[in-house]
Amino acid sequence: MDMLPPAPRLTILGYVRSSLTERQLAPKQGSEGAPEAWIELDDYYAPALLGLAPGQRLVIVTWLHEGDRTVMQCHPRGDKTRPKRGVFATRSPDRPNPIGLHEVEILEIAAPARLRVAPLEAIDGTPVVDIKCTDRP
Repeated sequence: MDMLPPAPRLTILGYVRSSLTERQLAPKQGSEGAPEAWIELDDYYAPALLGLAPGQRLVIVTWLHEGDRTVMQCHPRGDKTRPKRGVFATRSPDRPNPIGLHEVEILEIAAPARLRVAPLEAIDGTPVVDIKCTDRP
């Protein structure tokens, strides 16, 4: 039997700090009235913020830690009147690997490694696993 290579490691860069504290009360998407939030990164990642500026657009990649990894189908937007779909055809946080993609704008950058962004529908304490710039200032 072939040996599998070691599993890759997912590194948590920091956490979302938000007024949203309950998954059930959070908007389904940022465009649905999600608030501002802070992305608090470990100080180690401060050099990785070089080149970012307020006004830039980012995709924040999160680990939706409260997602149910056993769910393979759901009602879109939680609406039980709609037929179920496979989770790969939805934005549900319930899925085999609950990765969140959040399109935001930088409002402020604070030392040593903090970003105030909006809109962000992730709840307080959500782990951040990557940040991708989608434009330049």
